[in-house]
Amino acid sequence: MSISRRTALVALSAAAALPVHAQAWPAKPVRLIVPYPPGGVSDVVARALAEQLTPLFGQPVIVENKAGASATIGMDALAKSLPDGYTLAFSAISPLVLSPALGKVPYDAQHDFAPIVSVMISPVLVLATSANPAQDFRDVLGRAKDAPNAMRWATSGQASLGHLMLEQLQDTAKVQMVHIPYKGGGQQITDALSGQFEVLSVNAGPTITEHIKSGRLRPLAIGAPRRLESLPTVPTLAELGYPRANLSSHFGIFAPAGVPQRLLDRLNSDINNALNTAAMRNRLMASDNVPTGGTAREFTRQIAAEADSTLRIVRAVGIKAE
Repeated sequence: MSISRRTALVALSAAAALPVHAQAWPAKPVRLIVPYPPGGVSDVVARALAEQLTPLFGQPVIVENKAGASATIGMDALAKSLPDGYTLAFSAISPLVLSPALGKVPYDAQHDFAPIVSVMISPVLVLATSANPAQDFRDVLGRAKDAPNAMRWATSGQASLGHLMLEQLQDTAKVQMVHIPYKGGGQQITDALSGQFEVLSVNAGPTITEHIKSGRLRPLAIGAPRRLESLPTVPTLAELGYPRANLSSHFGIFAPAGVPQRLLDRLNSDINNALNTAAMRNRLMASDNVPTGGTAREFTRQIAAEADSTLRIVRAVGIKAE
């Protein structure tokens, strides 16, 4: 978004607030945009967080799904919202770090948003389907090396985090696999259960956990800072010797740029309090997501560091958007 448009929105927000300047925020429901389809991990977590925030805000928190274009549609809607604290978004940081590295986006990733707080790290699981005879991850790579393009790897989409992981592995391990990009995780999981490919990468979540427990999907490795308590024998990709492919999804809460600092501070405090409740932490950890929290400054630094790292990966392996 241009600076002039952002300035105009800030002015409009201030003008709109004048008649109710004596009222404490929030004086009406707060909208929480989720730039992903209903039913996924991000949607489930957003709704759980909304439940915890409603009593803290004293107003309903309404979740609104605005999916599409790798989450850039929803984040563009946030960027164009009035900076009055009544529109927020719960999103992975990829629309701010990966999408801009791949091409033009309809907003300024560095200036149109105010990161409020990190919410969770969602590990990326590398799973084998019934079509995969490999015993472990090293065996997968060995078979891929012996028979180039015989191993098929499905991700949630072209230029997704799972695709970055695959490209990094192929570049480092010097193997060739067939990338099968889906448009989201629903059909990807359906096809995985029927053995339409050998490997998939997908974010952790309750549905995935159930398929692992039933034995329909077998965990080979994870992209995460450390091993998961629920899967203590499954190594991280860093442990296996592929630290650059050891990627995980980082989610947080964002506001449009221009929200007053005192309100950003209030939001950070309330969201941290919500994350620290036993109900919220247990819900996240039950689906293998790692609660985070912290300050807005820490979250902003993490986004900047990942943006630099992602740009290097994209340039090194030549990933293109669809």
